Amino acid sequence: MRNIKNKPGKELSYYGLSLLSYLKENFPDRDANTAFIMERADAAAETYSNAIKDGLTHPEAGELASEVLFRGLHFSLYNTLVHILWNEFPNEIAEESAKEIALQILPLCSEVLDKYNLSDDFAGTLHYDELYTELTGTVEILLEDGLQ
Repeated sequence: MRNIKNKPGKELSYYGLSLLSYLKENFPDRDANTAFIMERADAAAETYSNAIKDGLTHPEAGELASEVLFRGLHFSLYNTLVHILWNEFPNEIAEESAKEIALQILPLCSEVLDKYNLSDDFAGTLHYDELYTELTGTVEILLEDGLQ
């Protein structure tokens, strides 16, 4: 919980902890963004509360709150890079090193990413295969240039 837990009055709610956990796993480059986490957690809690006041059931309210909490976070470029390292470079990159290397590579992929609109449903689009291929080429070049 890094900065959040150490600041008085900044304890994370259920939604904040859920989002932080999700970010650590899928968007580790964003897990220190306390303002984002707090804003999303507050919005999810408010959505839940309003849904209950409007007569929805707890599961229905929870579903709406989750939609708010995780909006824009369903497609993870970081996870795509990890899978590329696992699937395309198993002889060059040890599986246990893939997540660390993907985090290093992530900021170096901006030129490729500028060509795509990475939405929540991006993995299901025709452009996903193009992105995967371009990222694989980028990773290959970076590895040849000595990244590791």
